[in-house]
Amino acid sequence: MDRETDSNAASPASAKGRRVGNELHAYWEALLDGRPMPARADIDPRGIDRALQFAFILERVAPGMARFRLAGQHICDLMGMEVRGMPLTSLFAPEARKQIADLTEAVFARPAIAEAQLASAAGLGKPELTGHLLMLPLTDDFEAVTRALGCFVAEPLRAPDAADGNPDAGRAPRRFTVSAARIKPLEKPPLRDPQPSPRPTGRRSPPAHSFEQPVPTAATSGFAESQTPYTPRPKSRAAHLAEMTPEERRAMFRVVRQEG
Repeated sequence: MDRETDSNAASPASAKGRRVGNELHAYWEALLDGRPMPARADIDPRGIDRALQFAFILERVAPGMARFRLAGQHICDLMGMEVRGMPLTSLFAPEARKQIADLTEAVFARPAIAEAQLASAAGLGKPELTGHLLMLPLTDDFEAVTRALGCFVAEPLRAPDAADGNPDAGRAPRRFTVSAARIKPLEKPPLRDPQPSPRPTGRRSPPAHSFEQPVPTAATSGFAESQTPYTPRPKSRAAHLAEMTPEERRAMFRVVRQEG
């Protein structure tokens, strides 16, 4: 899977696919900003205007399986229908779907950049096609690798005759097989050198005050008026007697004896 063969490198369709792929790859790299890959939110359709009809956004839904979130008109024309929500493997013949699933899983799991050269056999009303597939990983809002930006370009292997009156890809839907594939794992950004710790100067640092108790300060009254200290009123005799025990009250009385 990591090897690359270029059996169709000289064909016009392959050249167009590579041109569109190179433009998309350059746009993807311009968004890196020191990261291994851009985020899905960074993608602006205005930045890929010339490649827009061939471009797509994939969403990973299971290991080896991704569906179209967005797809250009060229891809819809190949299938003869709107492909949003459909799996990427719907564009491929049954015998090629396992290989496409492996490529897709590598994009999200490693993560990696995946490319493939494609072919579609001729049939009734269907010219022989050659194509190019590119998938570039993206992160979602949670920084997980669950999205991919890519392109799918297919054209007739030979230029159609003017009498054919059918310069497009022929009757839809078209199914493709994989002629060659390449996986390029992403390079991790270099780790930044840690900041050197300050060298000791030989001087004793002053004691830290972070754990000392703060010195209490006099409270300010702000807009409040100054308050006079509270002095309780002296208790009356009756209140004083009410708080005394019977023994204490009896001790206050003297016994007066009259002499006969």
